Amino acid sequence: MKFIGFIVVCLTGVLLLYGTGEFPDWGDPNSPASVHLSNDYIEKAVEQTQVPNLVTAVLADYRGFDTMFETAVIFCAGLACFLLLRDFSPKKERFYRHTPTGVILHIKDSKKVLKTGKEFEHMDKEWVPSDLIIKTICRILIPFIQIYALYVVAHGDFSPGGGFQGGVIFGSSLILLAISYDLKTLVRRIKEKVIGIYAALGVLIYVGIAAICMPMGGNFLDYSALAPLVPGDPHHVRALGMLGVEIGVGIAVTAVMAIIYINIVSEGRHDEGL
Repeated sequence: MKFIGFIVVCLTGVLLLYGTGEFPDWGDPNSPASVHLSNDYIEKAVEQTQVPNLVTAVLADYRGFDTMFETAVIFCAGLACFLLLRDFSPKKERFYRHTPTGVILHIKDSKKVLKTGKEFEHMDKEWVPSDLIIKTICRILIPFIQIYALYVVAHGDFSPGGGFQGGVIFGSSLILLAISYDLKTLVRRIKEKVIGIYAALGVLIYVGIAAICMPMGGNFLDYSALAPLVPGDPHHVRALGMLGVEIGVGIAVTAVMAIIYINIVSEGRHDEGL
């Protein structure tokens, strides 16, 4: 699987490099962005999109195709990390800790597995005792970090933020959980299949909202066509459409961050790591 994944990554890289040949020269004064596009966006963005944040209007509306494929690239990065690093082979040796006594057991037979629970718990090969203060502080902070991440996603059309930023913040809270406790704590709470589904779901939400616009009489990513489906002021439909795709971006970014972190620190085994 690793060899096939390596070939796929190399072919994708060659394809992307080939595509850069279509870009305008760096700093070209005759490129569309330098001639008329920038002024048009700056002067008409609020009127056309009902979004005060110009950056969000450009990313999620005017440049919606580009942002959609950026989200797809993030998904592909997580997929490539999975294909290159994931290792399903059984672990040759295991370490367990007897909780009441603190005695450490080293089992070299890969077929022997102790049942974990009140008496025994899994241990990393390079086990370091957890710090109670760090665990307690992180346990208090993580919910607030995640709430702030949701705020950044939801309020991105009015203030700096959006799906990418909010997704990174939420993903960082998951990484903080793994660092303050251990990797197994994170893996037990978010299963591999679940984060894989969420990574794909984020991209699907973006593409789905864009595609629904077409049977409603609009173009792909033309959020104004969603007016019959969205209650409230029709002038704010474009802003609501952008919020929907930003939610999709946030979900994809969060899931991919978790996928990349778990596979890198555990060398693809998902059993121990930082």
